[in-house]
Order: sequence, then C-alpha cells, then structure tokens
Amino acid sequence: MELNLSGKVIMVAAASKGLGYGIAKAVAQEGAKVSIASRDPSAIVQSADNLADETGAEVMGCSFDATDSASILQWRDQTVARFGGVDGLVVNAGGPPTGNFDSFDDADWQAAFELTLLSSVRMIKSVLPEMRKRGQGSIVTITSSSIKEPIDVLLLSNVMRSGVVSLAKSLSQQLAPESIRVNNLVPGRIDTDRVRSLDEIAATKQGTTAETIKQRGEQLIPIGRYGHADEFGKAGAFLLSDAASYITGVTLAVDGGSMRSVW
Repeated sequence: MELNLSGKVIMVAAASKGLGYGIAKAVAQEGAKVSIASRDPSAIVQSADNLADETGAEVMGCSFDATDSASILQWRDQTVARFGGVDGLVVNAGGPPTGNFDSFDDADWQAAFELTLLSSVRMIKSVLPEMRKRGQGSIVTITSSSIKEPIDVLLLSNVMRSGVVSLAKSLSQQLAPESIRVNNLVPGRIDTDRVRSLDEIAATKQGTTAETIKQRGEQLIPIGRYGHADEFGKAGAFLLSDAASYITGVTLAVDGGSMRSVW
C-alpha cells in the first residue's frame, strides 16, 4: 500500500520524544517534509537532527509554547517559509498533572484547558488557511484512552481530552466538503516517558516498583505487552496519508486490544 506522503509537509507538535516523535519518524520515513515543535529549544533541535540522520528526510525543529497563540502561529509561519505550505498536522501537547477532584483549584482547571483543549483549537485554526490553499489536508489529534474509559488519577486529562475528541468530530463534519479530514488517535500503554512516569506514580502509591506496575498492566493487555512509539507512529502516518482519504471523524485506538468498549 502506498501512503503517498512523499513531498507532503507535516507539522507534528510535542515531537521531541514519545508519541509525537514516533509519528514524525514514520512520516519522515515515507518521504514527508517534517516540521516538529516542542517547548525545549535544545531538545527539539537535537530531535530534528536525529530524525534527519535516521530517515534522510528534510526536518526542521521549532521551539513553541502550546499554550500561546502567537507561538503557535510563529511555528506555522516558520514551516510555511521553509517548506511552502502545510498538508498535515498532528495536534499534541504534554498532559495535565495527575490528581483527584479535591486536589485542583480554578487555576489548575484553567491551565489544563489552555494546555490540552484550547491549544488544539489554536493549532487547528492556524493551519486551516494553508490547507485550504492546497485544497485538502489531514489533521490528527493525539488523545487518550480516558476519552472512553476515564482514568481515576487523570481527571483533568479525562475532561479536557474528551473536549478535543468532540472538537475533532464536529470539525470533521464541517471540513469534509473542503477535503480536510480530522481524526483522533488514541494511545494505550505505549512505552514512553509519560507512561513510565505514571507507572512510577502508581508504584509509589501502592508501595511497589514501577516494573511490577508494568507487569500487572501487561497482563491486562490482550497482546500482552506495552506498545512501541514506532507502532503508534505508523498508525498516525496512515491517518495523515492519502491511503486514509475516505476516513474522517473516527477515533482509532492503538492499544493492543486493551479497551473493552464496543465503540
């Protein structure tokens, strides 16, 4: 199957490592021109160099703040100046802090809104003019399994990421006549720094080790292991590509069969 990503310009947010890096690597391997961004200037430049060395693709790294509209627009403008346009966008940002309802005040809720939901609105809004110039485009949001099965310690994420999915579904309907597709990609237990951190938190609470937490988690995954960022990345590359040209408004789980929901 041909993904037809060669020469396409793909922007990937929060891509210095983890899930974002996995998608950036996958599209770069398919010949796309890749613009990656993250908050840490030195980390994103290093990641861009690594991607270019690994794949031979054209890669640029930009520092940006997902909570700042001007910063997002600057990333978009730098990408257009370098590559001439935008064909695809991966919406991604770091997750809000863990905790339960009584742990959070108004400022915590506002910060989570800015980081997770409003950043998605702003990133999508920034690229639509460029995609409309192309006459098509593909947007993929990275969400969480909590959108279908809420996770106790991730209340802020549960609420805000559910909003991102609703946003994507609504936009998929509005933008389909313009040949701009919008889909959600849901990671299960993918072996990333974020998941390792959550395992460490769970281990501390339960008085055990992170390795024990991981082993228990793997027993609940039908495939029997945590996923790899490269596996997640390939699913993202598919949704971004012309191979998925008749797919919009869907939520694809990359979770080894973990979620028990029918839909």
